[in-house]
Amino acid sequence: MATATFGGGCFWCLEAVFEQIKGVSSVVSGYSAGQHPKPTYELVCSGKTGHAEVIQVEFDPNIVSYAKLLDVFFAIHDPTTLNRQGADSGTQYRSIILFHDEGQKKEAESKIAENNASGVWFKPLVTQVEPLTVFFPAEDYHQHYFANNPQQGYCQAVVAPKVAKLHKHFPEIAI
Repeated sequence: MATATFGGGCFWCLEAVFEQIKGVSSVVSGYSAGQHPKPTYELVCSGKTGHAEVIQVEFDPNIVSYAKLLDVFFAIHDPTTLNRQGADSGTQYRSIILFHDEGQKKEAESKIAENNASGVWFKPLVTQVEPLTVFFPAEDYHQHYFANNPQQGYCQAVVAPKVAKLHKHFPEIAI
């Protein structure tokens, strides 16, 4: 098994998508890349801790590659907007890849260069690539949020379309 850590807006969106990928055994929403020693949702939302909302993904690289996870990551959020995803604004919503080893760092940097060169995006990607230092799991009520709250307004308007995008663009790996 391997681990990947991504931030690209609200962690509910990322978690819901990555939970639907073959080879992914667990997805945990949490906080990382900040300074506060005990971040909470309220503190992170204040924008004063430096943390990003992220997910930590456990996956089997024999079933789904890290490169494919990166493809999904870049497809389901806008990596060209600094500290924003849709109506969600603040550094906690930044696009960030927290690598676990040098191989992940190189793959992430390569995918960013590939995306910038492809012309898919009209602006350069602003995704940060940093080493993972510490990951803090979010409060229990954030875990499996979409699965537990599918009729909630935000889930219907924002999360569900991202899950649908996974199934449309990556049917070979979608559950």
